[in-house]
Amino acid sequence: MLLKDFISGAVSALEALYARNEARAVVSRLCSDVLGTESYTHIVEPAREIDPRRLPELEEMLARLKSGEPVQYVTGHAEFCGFDFRVTPDVLIPRQETELLCRHAGEFASRLSRMRSSSGKFARPVRIIDLCTGSGCIAWSLALTVPMAEVTGVDISEKALEVARTQPFSNLVKERGVRPPQFVLRDVLETAALDGVAGNSVDLITSNPPYVTESEKRLMSGNVLDYEPHLALFVPDDDPLLYYRAVAEWSARLLSEEGVGFTEINEAFGDGVSGIFLSAGFRHVDVIPDLSGRSRIVRYSS
Repeated sequence: MLLKDFISGAVSALEALYARNEARAVVSRLCSDVLGTESYTHIVEPAREIDPRRLPELEEMLARLKSGEPVQYVTGHAEFCGFDFRVTPDVLIPRQETELLCRHAGEFASRLSRMRSSSGKFARPVRIIDLCTGSGCIAWSLALTVPMAEVTGVDISEKALEVARTQPFSNLVKERGVRPPQFVLRDVLETAALDGVAGNSVDLITSNPPYVTESEKRLMSGNVLDYEPHLALFVPDDDPLLYYRAVAEWSARLLSEEGVGFTEINEAFGDGVSGIFLSAGFRHVDVIPDLSGRSRIVRYSS
């Protein structure tokens, strides 16, 4: 089969689920993963044939895409903050909004690391905790980019933690001389879960907890609702901020006086989440908008 014919047919087949440009991008990614082609290969090489040995794999993966399964689960990986993460249906697919949180958190942590580096070998490492870590995308991104970072990721799902622990960054760890994150099983809603995680000198706390209300399910597309883990997505309508109360409690007990926290939020609850951190004793609380101007991150500090 010609590559251009497969692409044309696959794009048409996916147009029931995606806009045409998005369908084309999904098919291009599929071909890139399986065949190593570029988005323009079928244009500059119109006679390019697909290796018959690879066609069954392509067709099987296309069938999964046609059923609505996200391309990231089909291919087994997703890009986040310039790194290629392994993803499975046990973890949320990393999203662009969370990259914004990671950028703000990384800027703070890197600045702190530079300040401490003047102490040479006696410099205190930047201590970071990532709550509801999931795939570990935040924890790993910070560990790989912030010098001297000691990162701990926390999650209630052992399956998610297994994905986080086995992210394919061993070569980068060696090349950059960084500490890989440690991942621990804890329920952030349980106060006792704090025991043994860290002292009270954490420099940075990040979190992307569940924040989609049950009533918002009807607004979600099937490829999210039917495939991504509900445990990491949804909160009850009658208590949508329960995770933020827990994050505020962890933060009040673990953050150092100079420490800062960043948490991703539902755009509808900026004021409510801010109020929780103010009530927990944090004097400086700001809501940071995303690129579309929607409330997306709450930053808090003493």
